[in-house]
Amino acid sequence: MMRVRVVFCAFLFMLANGVFSPAFATENKETHVIANLFGGPFDLVNQDGKPVTDRSFRGRYMLIYFGYTYCPDICPTGLSTMAMALDLLKERGAKIQPIFVSIDPERDQPAFLKQYVTAFHPRLIGLTGSEKQVRAIAKAYRVHRSKVIEKGKPADEYLVNHSSLTYLMGPDGRFLTMFPHGSDPAVMAKAIEKYLP
Repeated sequence: MMRVRVVFCAFLFMLANGVFSPAFATENKETHVIANLFGGPFDLVNQDGKPVTDRSFRGRYMLIYFGYTYCPDICPTGLSTMAMALDLLKERGAKIQPIFVSIDPERDQPAFLKQYVTAFHPRLIGLTGSEKQVRAIAKAYRVHRSKVIEKGKPADEYLVNHSSLTYLMGPDGRFLTMFPHGSDPAVMAKAIEKYLP
């Protein structure tokens, strides 16, 4: 367990400093240990209120971002970056399903989520669910989230601190790579392209 933690910390350092690449992922055994830490089965509902599981996306790449609709700046930036990267990929981007997973199921109901995701990209799908369902997928992807209620504000106007990584998952649902917040859309598109057939 300690070895996994050390490798994970090293991976995050490399990711933040632009060292992690698709080539590194195929050549380094340590990275395979990390790859197995992210992803797994999930059971949620989409922005139309229909049940969706991880198997619903088999055969397509998934580009997943975790956030919430009331997020003041981090989430809009992350989703805009994702949208620009997909547009740069042009026709090849059609093989990728962009997904926004809400980590705030208390407020992000499907109808509101639908209105939100359409503002970023026409193919972006919003997923939410019960607190139990969201907790399960957050755990599977190792997404940190914590509610923050600012002093003097109503309890329902809380913020949510959360990790802000974008995950690229393969057609088989397995982790391929991830991108830190602040990634350049062109760099993201180029990295994604290396995984496409």
